[in-house]
Amino acid sequence: MPDEQMAGAGTEQVAEGRAAAVPPVAPGAPGAPVPPRPLDPVDRSILRLLQSDGRASIRSVAEQVHVSRANAYSRINRLIDDGVIRGFTARVNHERAGQGASAYITLKIVQNSWRTVREKLRELPGAAHIALVSGDFDVLLLVHTPDNRTLRELVLTRLQAIPEVLSTRTLLVFEETDLLDPGPGGGPALTED
Repeated sequence: MPDEQMAGAGTEQVAEGRAAAVPPVAPGAPGAPVPPRPLDPVDRSILRLLQSDGRASIRSVAEQVHVSRANAYSRINRLIDDGVIRGFTARVNHERAGQGASAYITLKIVQNSWRTVREKLRELPGAAHIALVSGDFDVLLLVHTPDNRTLRELVLTRLQAIPEVLSTRTLLVFEETDLLDPGPGGGPALTED
């Protein structure tokens, strides 16, 4: 477990030079993490609609999932409160936005350095996604840069200068397909009602 302890697992705490087992917090006890509520088909439909168009109005969401506006509003707020919906963003065409070179970069890092490396990677210009993974490498990083020269500088100067990074491998992206993209013509033009 390189970063966080798995749910329900006990942790160890050092007290006066010796390790002492700390029992996990019992479910329902004060301070215990609240388990996620199960999503029903209406919740899942709302999520699909908002992933397709994060600007959809409550009214249009309610109409498309066949619930009242109050019910749709309540469900969306619950999904936000439960952390299912983490926010609303724009999906960007990076090439049209002047970020024509994209790459996935794999990194091997020093054991137990994930948190330090993650914070340094967040500071990189063009970093779009960072994941701790299993397999032949430790970290997968997606970056968007204006051109290959900038990408080369990012890898050779910035990434490889991080002391905890042991090695990198760069995979250039030739073409991307956003699976959430509604396709040619875009999605419905929804307005706030």
